[in-house]
Amino acid sequence: MRQEKYTNDLIHETSPYLLQHAHNPVNWMPWGDKALQKAKDENKLLIISIGYAACHWCHVMEHESFEDEEVAAIMNAHFVCIKVDREERPDVDQIYMTAVQIMTQQGGWPLNAIALPDGRPIWAGTYFPKHSWINVLKQVYSYHKSNPEKTLEYAEKLSKGINESTLIPISKPAEDFSLKELKKAVALWKSYFDMFEGGHKGAPKFMMPNNLLFLLRWSHQQNDRDTQNFVKVTLGKMALGGIYDQLGGGFARYSTDIHWKAPHFEKMLYDNGQLLNLYAQAFQKFKDPLYHEVIEQTIEYLEREMLSPEFGFYSSLDADSEGEEGKFYVWKEDELKNIITEDFDLFSDYYNINPKGLWEHGNYILLRKHTDETFAKKNKLPVSELKEKVTYWKSLLLKERQKRTRPGLDDKILASWNALIIYGLVDAYKALGTKRYLLFAERNARFLKEKMMGKDGTLKHSYKDGISKIDGFLEDYSLLAKAFISLYEVTGDEAYLQDADLLVKKSFELFFDSTKQIFYFNQINNNLISRSIEIYDNVIPASNSVMANNLFKLGHLLGNSEYLSISKDMLLKVLSNFENYPAGYSNWASLMLSMTDDHYEVVVNGENAKEISREFHNEYLPNCIFSFSENESNLSLLKNRFMEGKTLIYVCQNNVCMLPVEKVSEAMKLIENE
Repeated sequence: MRQEKYTNDLIHETSPYLLQHAHNPVNWMPWGDKALQKAKDENKLLIISIGYAACHWCHVMEHESFEDEEVAAIMNAHFVCIKVDREERPDVDQIYMTAVQIMTQQGGWPLNAIALPDGRPIWAGTYFPKHSWINVLKQVYSYHKSNPEKTLEYAEKLSKGINESTLIPISKPAEDFSLKELKKAVALWKSYFDMFEGGHKGAPKFMMPNNLLFLLRWSHQQNDRDTQNFVKVTLGKMALGGIYDQLGGGFARYSTDIHWKAPHFEKMLYDNGQLLNLYAQAFQKFKDPLYHEVIEQTIEYLEREMLSPEFGFYSSLDADSEGEEGKFYVWKEDELKNIITEDFDLFSDYYNINPKGLWEHGNYILLRKHTDETFAKKNKLPVSELKEKVTYWKSLLLKERQKRTRPGLDDKILASWNALIIYGLVDAYKALGTKRYLLFAERNARFLKEKMMGKDGTLKHSYKDGISKIDGFLEDYSLLAKAFISLYEVTGDEAYLQDADLLVKKSFELFFDSTKQIFYFNQINNNLISRSIEIYDNVIPASNSVMANNLFKLGHLLGNSEYLSISKDMLLKVLSNFENYPAGYSNWASLMLSMTDDHYEVVVNGENAKEISREFHNEYLPNCIFSFSENESNLSLLKNRFMEGKTLIYVCQNNVCMLPVEKVSEAMKLIENE
């Protein structure tokens, strides 16, 4: 067994990212009372270094600086050093990311901040090579020692800026809204569409599934062909590009170029959960076999590589293996020739073993230019024969790839990210009808309830090795409530609806500011200099926008007018923001579309309710909420609707229902206004 020269306080943590640093010569401590008290007792500045397990440049800085004894000696002598896993402590990350953005107008990870003993930052930056990092440490330490009053003054100003940034950036709430504001916002948004390669113009390209989910819905409800074409181009380019693992399924985090060719190779759970939603809903709309393929292969990847024995899903796979980014995923041409002994020319054409697929150092990224149908036609092959060949090629290459050193796995389980997987699996079940996907979703929901959720609705954020830790954030409560609502809509099990409502009620208790009519991201914590409010939809939608959408849905499902009123008030507070930057408020925009365009509650009651509801799920109906029961129910939408011997379908708007019908086709005419 290897004898480690150094061991620090991180050895007692469960986070794989923190454990990666447990044998650094730096005397790292986890975030908490002990570290902050030590800084106060010794009157030392804090170094707060934040990253995550799949972060390539975090590994680089660790190797260059944090494993270096010279650097460690400086850090240990003059600072109390804290390591933070941003995925475990997004609340801490938000504070110091805001600081670096105020100071440098940019951000990223690793995120390194220097702060007073009470946590107020005085300097912040991202990655630095060894010599630059040493200079930073010496200069900040010397300046603070010589000018403590000026340092304190700057810390007060910066902390004020951080606190102000958490306020909702509006002068005054709008009084009301209509569809015309959304039309204006989408018109502005279109100027940023890359109609040839998909996604936002320029590079790098992030997938931003929530943006595409809204734009898909908008194009459907408004019959906007330009936006529809943009969504289809984006989905096709992503699915055929190197950002998608053509062998094993699943998407990497983002593309470094405009062609979706060369990814930053880490695979994040939150991306793949949301992309299941996106491709599933797109399949409901377009029935494109490419989308079907992506859904199936992504779920196979999640089951094979990300699923714990307890049925929780792990957080991420690293970009690196053996110290090289992408080494697990890329191939040399000679290597491929030795594996694919027959049909190599066809294989090379299919996966672009040519200048298009060439990456760095003679390595090729497998990517495609054509769907199977187009490629088969081009090569005068039956599609079935091509698919057999592709399946065989994949089996050979996956078998060979399994012999390689695997990328590092971050095996902590996060409540919020698992909730995204539940929602993705439910949408996949709706789109394809594969019962196994629903079983996965329900087993994961059961795991979260048993291991991370208290009987009173309290949630823990992180789970690993049998330990649930860190009080849940608004993102955990809002996303899991959303997942439970989605499970209710496809199962009719009212226990899921009760769980969703319990989480929402607990969120009001822990996070809601009744004066501002908005939710804080974190619970009250005396260690933090600021309590943030998250309204901006990023790669993951803002926890407030998710909660506002939940309140809208639950308001209708439970007949709760207060929920509906608060949902609208929340939307009014951010309305002026997304008129100018709609891409940052796409989940809010989806709520606004629900409130301003035709929106329906579809209620099915009777002995065949589950079977009939399944028929609806084959269709793309983003402007519908579903409620069904095979028996009598006291739920607001279902009460007094049961009729023995019949299964009736009610199409309702704002809980006012039209005359019932008995066939899905008749109900669809009412929904489509035919």
